[in-house]
Amino acid sequence: MKRILLFVLTNVAVMAVLGITASLLGVNRYLTANGLNMGALMGFSLLMGFGGAIISLLISKPMAKFSTGARVINQPQNADEAWIVQTVQKFADKAGIGMPEVAIYEGAPNACATGAFKNSALVAVSTGLLQGMTREEVEAVIGHEVAHVANGDMVTMTLIQGVMNTFVVFLSRVIGYAVDSFLRKGDSQNSGPGIGYMITTVVLDILLGFVAAIIVAWFSRQREFRADAGAAQLMGRKQPMINALARLGGLVPGELPKTMQAMGIAGGLGKLFSTHPPMEERIARLQQNT
Repeated sequence: MKRILLFVLTNVAVMAVLGITASLLGVNRYLTANGLNMGALMGFSLLMGFGGAIISLLISKPMAKFSTGARVINQPQNADEAWIVQTVQKFADKAGIGMPEVAIYEGAPNACATGAFKNSALVAVSTGLLQGMTREEVEAVIGHEVAHVANGDMVTMTLIQGVMNTFVVFLSRVIGYAVDSFLRKGDSQNSGPGIGYMITTVVLDILLGFVAAIIVAWFSRQREFRADAGAAQLMGRKQPMINALARLGGLVPGELPKTMQAMGIAGGLGKLFSTHPPMEERIARLQQNT
């Protein structure tokens, strides 16, 4: 469950840094004496929206390692580590992707996959997952994570997040300009943005950001269904994935960094903001698939 929550929070942080930098450097030149320059504003919004999302994607793998304390398995130190590497290799070959880095980290039952490119991703599993599940169930979870990589889910979610970011930046500034113009009606002395613009854009960046997060979470839940089906396909049958989901439903999943939650095996912050569907829905969807 780590992948998307880490990605989302990293994206928010990057967006904030880009916004502050743009303001300090005077990049906000879509505000002119004659009003809003819509073309310049759209360009600025695209730069801010996709810039934050793409930077977040590019640093997703090192951020995952740092935030979980994951240790990359370069040389397996025991039979369990050798089996994990072999399982990831088997599924990667079957899915037609390059061998991901494989890592293990201390923590409650969970797993994640992340990375900007299909052929240089990272798959990490927790010690709690290995201790709390059967090998077949762990294999299904690994298949789920490899399916995320093969489906290009990190890139897909980056594009969706970029679109959402762009709309948030654009709409908040258009509405902020309208509010500011209304409040300063008849004031011909000041051509720059006023306090109405500044307050409105900050408030709307936050409020519209929540709306964007709900939309991104909905897309994330659909990708989870697809990754579950992908795991079943990689294993050649769906029962191991069903068993793994049922087992996870009875465990307490490990907390993952907020930016990574969407790409892990379990998660949820409430129905609208949850990056993962309820276990019961995931199991039902798998059982319905032929």
